[in-house]
Amino acid sequence: RASTMPKQREKAPEPKKAKKEKKSNPLFQPTPRNFRIGGNVRPQGRDLSRFVKWPRYVRLQRQKKILQQRLKVPPALNQFSNTLDKNQATELFKLMMKYQPEDSKAKAERIKASAEAAAAGEESGEATKAPLVVKYGLKHVTYLVEQKKAKLVAIASDVEPIELVLWLPALCKKMDVPYCIVKNKARLGWIVHQKKAAVCCLTGVKKEDQHSLENLRNNFVSQYNQNVQVTRKWGGGIMGLKTQAKLAKREKALQAELAKKAQY
Repeated sequence: RASTMPKQREKAPEPKKAKKEKKSNPLFQPTPRNFRIGGNVRPQGRDLSRFVKWPRYVRLQRQKKILQQRLKVPPALNQFSNTLDKNQATELFKLMMKYQPEDSKAKAERIKASAEAAAAGEESGEATKAPLVVKYGLKHVTYLVEQKKAKLVAIASDVEPIELVLWLPALCKKMDVPYCIVKNKARLGWIVHQKKAAVCCLTGVKKEDQHSLENLRNNFVSQYNQNVQVTRKWGGGIMGLKTQAKLAKREKALQAELAKKAQY
């Protein structure tokens, strides 16, 4: 059966609008992006550290390092750049780790056992005696050096401010106490259960470690205590790459001019 619904009239097609041609400005040429391989998309894993705004403390320590390279550093300060190499530092820390200070729990147990032995009228054994440990703290170590009780002193190279330990190498030399300068105050702090330590020292070791201690002492005496060049050598004065290139270019031009004059 034919439908009784009235047929909708079909709309007449709208006339197509003519596209406007974009006039290109000769001063500002279009640069369309290319998203294919090697195009405008940034590759993964690119090092953007040069474009990062670093925290203030990072910028300060980097600027300080550059300044210390550029400026002339007097010998008293420059001696702290003469640190132990990896092998010597490993030997030193291996020895010091055997004499780590006891923690508070172990100390409390030792004192308790000693008190119980004293109350019972028994003689306190080796376990209840105070053990041989690494001494730390600037005032304490200074006292031990002055009393010539310290056998070996390790000073950190990155103490802030450096004036805290600036005089300590001179004191060690005067008192004939072998000393050395190690790279990181955090490494010294790790030995003595602290975040960082400016200076540590050994006052004695067990019989089995006596030989390794004597070896270290002899090495440090020749490397630091008796080394006169350490206290006379100035540091710094290293220019940047741009300045070096500029000076080299200037020197080259001067040599060329002198060679030209020599011909006449």
